[in-house]
Amino acid sequence: MRIHIATDHAGLDFSTQLQEHLRSAGHEVVDHGPIEYDAVDDYPAFCIRAAQAVVADQAAGVEALGVVFGGSGNGEQIAANKVQGIRAALVWNTSTAELAREHNDANVISIGARQHTFGEVTSFIDTFIATPFSNEERHVRRIAQIADFERDGSLLPDPRA
Repeated sequence: MRIHIATDHAGLDFSTQLQEHLRSAGHEVVDHGPIEYDAVDDYPAFCIRAAQAVVADQAAGVEALGVVFGGSGNGEQIAANKVQGIRAALVWNTSTAELAREHNDANVISIGARQHTFGEVTSFIDTFIATPFSNEERHVRRIAQIADFERDGSLLPDPRA
């Protein structure tokens, strides 16, 4: 599988270690930056480029997922989710990593590098990669509703109206 990675300065060490971990597991890793430590770097472009690459690969039939890091992972998740077709999930344990794939068909995982050990991070990511989407009708339906809104702003009728 191809794994697209992006981070900010807070996740740079994790990113470097993770790339080695993923390559040793047989994955192809594409690093979208940064390439050197800069305490005032701006993560949005790195994360958006990684997310765009995931969408492009998936559209081309390439099996791909993304991993974005930051101090908390919040901003990186927000940035990735601005890319049409991305479902980025903030993950903080193996259960949320599994559910992100199984129920939401998430294609990007976001992790707070300052919140976890490297061992925890690899466990989250390995779980995320290994977990397939359930394809249960209720989850497919909900993802389609999100995609509809993302595409054209349409929502189901408000039941309170």
